[in-house]
Amino acid sequence: MGSIESYETADGRRYKVQFRKSDRMSTTKRGFRTKREAQVFLAQTELQLAGGTWIDGRASRITVSEIGPAWLAAKAHLKPSSLHVLQTAWRIHVEPVWGDRPVGSITPSEIQDWVAGLTRHRSATVVIRAYGVLAGVLTRAVNDRRIAMSPARNIALPRKSRKHRSYLTHAQVEALAKEAREHRAMVLLLAYTGLRWGEAVALRVESIDFDRERVLVRANAVNVAGRIIPGTPKSHDSRSVAFPHFLAARLRLECARKAPGDLVFGAGRDYLPTPTHKDGWFAGARKRAVAADPTFPARLAIHDLRHTAASLAISAGANVKAVQRMLGHASAAMTLDTYADLFEDDLDAVASALDHARAAAIAVRPQSRGRSEWSASTRDPRNYAAEPGMQSGAPGGTRTPNRFLRTELLFH
Repeated sequence: MGSIESYETADGRRYKVQFRKSDRMSTTKRGFRTKREAQVFLAQTELQLAGGTWIDGRASRITVSEIGPAWLAAKAHLKPSSLHVLQTAWRIHVEPVWGDRPVGSITPSEIQDWVAGLTRHRSATVVIRAYGVLAGVLTRAVNDRRIAMSPARNIALPRKSRKHRSYLTHAQVEALAKEAREHRAMVLLLAYTGLRWGEAVALRVESIDFDRERVLVRANAVNVAGRIIPGTPKSHDSRSVAFPHFLAARLRLECARKAPGDLVFGAGRDYLPTPTHKDGWFAGARKRAVAADPTFPARLAIHDLRHTAASLAISAGANVKAVQRMLGHASAAMTLDTYADLFEDDLDAVASALDHARAAAIAVRPQSRGRSEWSASTRDPRNYAAEPGMQSGAPGGTRTPNRFLRTELLFH
């Protein structure tokens, strides 16, 4: 139970409240002008202490910069590429604006204004990521009982727009592969298996089963800030992906004179660097393909070869579960969400199948007309007058015929 005492100041009488915090340490709150204000504060504080929701006001003075590094350190379980974008968002967008602010002084309206300002100059992806970092830091403050509620809740965020995708035809894949020259096998592998670039460059000779025509995807090598970092695939799970028979010869050439542990692509020891979008070997192949065929997608990115693999598989009749396993998606729902536009033709196919099924069913019906006419005639009461047992006074032991059966049944 707390206590209230008055004390004198140059401005007159004031009141102070003394109470014990959740750690049983005594503390004092001063400056109440009236005893009533002090009583209300004490009642609220005791209620919060009893319910476990009391927050020490001094704890909320900690700044965002003091919590941010610890929050980022707790994300060490993420893949290097995922962690890098969070660190970048913190360094460029969050710390310069919010670093010196005590977490208890931040209001929802300030965060909303900050998000709106970022949205005018940055993409939705960048804005959402920066907001996520700030929200994560403030959630850590809530969990550490430094603030009662996160001011980052219920903030309106920009919507992401669907990225442009290019899907190649078989002929366009062949044209691009031809223009890729010494990287022809890489282009064909990406376009017909759906491997990510990092998964393809991390592929080793021992991971290719030429008898079953499968590649075992169990490693990944991503470029993070100019440095290639090896690791596990994006989903952390290995998977087996089938490749078309025609690709076997190309892959054998890449594996020739290499040890089982060597990398398939490149010299065998060093990972191939990601080709730059503007002036790398892939950009050169794309430019030459566009020059030869004006309908070739001029904005094609190397990741679009993964989308192409999904498109070609679906057009070949692969079901969504097979496509999910090929691409290494976490669920079939993710595959459907990502490639919903590729399944539009399935709706037309369903409608067409229903149309054919109905037409076939109606065409068969006239063959059973005789039975239908018999059934109709047996339902007409006028046809029963001459049948035994249907007239009043039928002989005892005669069962009334079932008009839906063609023989009489007698009870004995």
